Amino acid sequence: MSWTDFYRRQEILEATVRLAARNPGEPLPLEEVPGAEEYFGTEENVLTALQYQWTRTLSGRLRSEVADPDDADGLGDHVDAVTRAWRAAVDEHADLRAVLDGAYERHASLRRMHEGELRMLAVTAGLADPREPAGEIVKVGRAFEALLRANRDESARRRPVFGHLRRLLAPSA
Repeated sequence: MSWTDFYRRQEILEATVRLAARNPGEPLPLEEVPGAEEYFGTEENVLTALQYQWTRTLSGRLRSEVADPDDADGLGDHVDAVTRAWRAAVDEHADLRAVLDGAYERHASLRRMHEGELRMLAVTAGLADPREPAGEIVKVGRAFEALLRANRDESARRRPVFGHLRRLLAPSA
């Protein structure tokens, strides 16, 4: 792929997100984006490229917040670092996140990629061990992501994620 093709593909992806953000749960308007079908062919290919962009952004944020997991003083530090990284990525790319969220049900390959993201969140936050069964890690990641989303809608300073996690992980009486 030439640099011209690379930049053209990036322009197509950006235009697709701008248009799709109007109705994020609907199929992508590829016919409205010049070159989208020529360069990507299908909606699934575009969404895969968008998910890759999101994963790259989120993992970069995670790396900057969690430089070395051994440096953290406990679960709260890991959870807080992942929370900051996730929020920063979502704040910076809210339309991209909305488009991806609206598309998971349409493509199994996208759901599998999202499950990888959920595992990354759970393990990086220290809420799951990478040696656990993948399905269990996904469940933990899904619960963590739900808390992240709920707290993003509320005042995160009033109700920190760690407080919710502490209640969730506390032994039942």
